[in-house]
Amino acid sequence: MARFATRSSNFSERWFPSTLVFALLTVTAVAIAAMGIGATPAVVAKTFGNGFWDLIPFTMQMAMVAIGGYVVATSGPVARFTTRIALIPKTGRGAIVMVAFVSLVSALFNWGFSLIFSALLVRRLAERAGLRMDYRAAGAAAYLGLGGSWALGLSSSAAQLQANPASIPPTLLPITGVISFRETIFSWQSLLLAAIIIAVCMIVAHRSAPRGSVVRTASDLGIDPHDPIEDHQPRSRPGEWLEYSPLLTLVVVALTAGWAIQEFAEKDPIVAISGLNTYNLLFLTLGMLLHWRPRLFVAAVAKAVPATAGVLIQFPFYAAIAAIMTKAADSDGNTVSHYLASAFTSVGSPVLFPALLGIYSVVLGFLVPSGGGKWIIEAPYVMQAANDLHVNLGWTVQIYNAAEVLPNLVNPFWMLPLLGVLGLKARDIVGFTFLYLLALAPVILGLLTLLSLTLPYHPPIQP
Repeated sequence: MARFATRSSNFSERWFPSTLVFALLTVTAVAIAAMGIGATPAVVAKTFGNGFWDLIPFTMQMAMVAIGGYVVATSGPVARFTTRIALIPKTGRGAIVMVAFVSLVSALFNWGFSLIFSALLVRRLAERAGLRMDYRAAGAAAYLGLGGSWALGLSSSAAQLQANPASIPPTLLPITGVISFRETIFSWQSLLLAAIIIAVCMIVAHRSAPRGSVVRTASDLGIDPHDPIEDHQPRSRPGEWLEYSPLLTLVVVALTAGWAIQEFAEKDPIVAISGLNTYNLLFLTLGMLLHWRPRLFVAAVAKAVPATAGVLIQFPFYAAIAAIMTKAADSDGNTVSHYLASAFTSVGSPVLFPALLGIYSVVLGFLVPSGGGKWIIEAPYVMQAANDLHVNLGWTVQIYNAAEVLPNLVNPFWMLPLLGVLGLKARDIVGFTFLYLLALAPVILGLLTLLSLTLPYHPPIQP
């Protein structure tokens, strides 16, 4: 299976175009579908242009999630903590299991932090001369946060979007309403699902870790895990004094702390933390505090920005896709979204709906590797189908969240930042991540179906 996955990865690296091309192909397909049901080309073009900028606030928010996580993970205190915990494992297999656990748990708080922190942990472990750890398997374990748990945590794009009325596109709000974290990531069903995913991944990490002569360490792969020494130039001009002083950092931290105390005192803590602006402000302020000096903080942000390129350019196209699907109507007033919702509703059984939606989300995830962007495409019709079948709307979001991470395990898109830190290629780790996919897919689809039976339906709650 690992050899088959490696061949598949090699094929995709050679023949698959960039993810932006997939987004443009989806725009083309949706436009053709809208005209196919009877919408005029003029209407399709108008809805495309009018909807293109609908997600600008959410686009910026998701870019800041990545930047905030990267900045915190690369700060000095976190780097020293990483070095210390890398001394804990006694065996290569134990090291891989620890990396898997750290990646999965940290991703529940911030996927960007998990990706970078876990990769740096693998490098620190690889520096230990007496630890024979398979560097490829450890890299795969470091990626598990993106391929297993992140969408069930605080940085879940779909859950965050649905909890924030200002972020929900106007065309989607009447269908879904506002769905609080209590009905998505903080429901006991979601927490149980996350715990089982973590347990399964740790078992696979332990069982699949290479031993003996087949172990390939970083040295065997020709990779030097030691970080290059950075030359931080001392200030040379009076005007640079504040750039190297923590004074302004402390002012910003004090202001943020004062605001946060009032915010959490005035609101339900779960409601407060569900705001993407609150979440991002706290993470960025933490990153600024950990870097201590503004000069170092700005340097870390500059290194993080390239990881946001896909989000910044692709999300507007996803907004346009959603607009075409929900607004470009035929002569009877029906849209592409309406017909897709009817197809899901035709299943006629709320019991079968979770598994069907999960499988569909997995398949679409190979073409649109973006949690928030893909949700904007899917949400109008799958949530309408959930309303028609009386399936709990919060759990429908979690069905999407749990299923949409699975294609990440073999899709190279989200691997790129991690691979850059580790010095590996996608083909080096996909053989291992494919095993996690085989183990997780039936577990997740089965639990999504069973746990949906424990949740009642209620109509969308409008703000």
